[in-house]
Amino acid sequence: MELDLEGEHADRAYTILSALVTPRPIAWVTTIDASGVVNAAPFSFFNVLGATPPIVGFCPGDRDDGTPKDTALNVRGSHAFVVNLVDEAVAEAMNLTAAALPFGASELTAAGLTAAASSVVKPPRIAEAPASLECVEWGTLQIGGNRLIIGLVKRIHVRDDLFDPTTLRIRTERYRVIGRMASPDWYCHTGDRFEMKRPR
Repeated sequence: MELDLEGEHADRAYTILSALVTPRPIAWVTTIDASGVVNAAPFSFFNVLGATPPIVGFCPGDRDDGTPKDTALNVRGSHAFVVNLVDEAVAEAMNLTAAALPFGASELTAAGLTAAASSVVKPPRIAEAPASLECVEWGTLQIGGNRLIIGLVKRIHVRDDLFDPTTLRIRTERYRVIGRMASPDWYCHTGDRFEMKRPR
């Protein structure tokens, strides 16, 4: 089966791609607006893009009326954001922050979450998240209807039990992150893992 995303199947691109490219990590992004209101929203068009310098990218879409979502507007204004990662313990809370709230209402409050001060950026991190990446905006690329926000990772906060101070490695066996599967409502656990040694 060949699918033409420039023609016959163009209107199905999101549904097809989001079902094929899985599992995707979730960027649970916190930003702050000019009046100090904290916004939190999850995005699964997200990944780490490089390590020298450390960069991440995520793609906040637009509202149905074509205007940018609060996350994009807040990054445009402050040039900073925090990517909070999502494990099994906070999955339900993350899902609650995807709800549309009235202007000026904070998703953190609605989901019963705690804002924790960041070290070098103004937006707070989510205290309950297993790890948080403090980012400053490197730049935003507009590619057709897609907006790719690229952030330089300045600080990482990670739950104590997830980091081995001797080896300076993440204890991946304790990191029960979830992944985004096909839309609209599918996710996965990532506890079922296997190892394959790279050939030398």
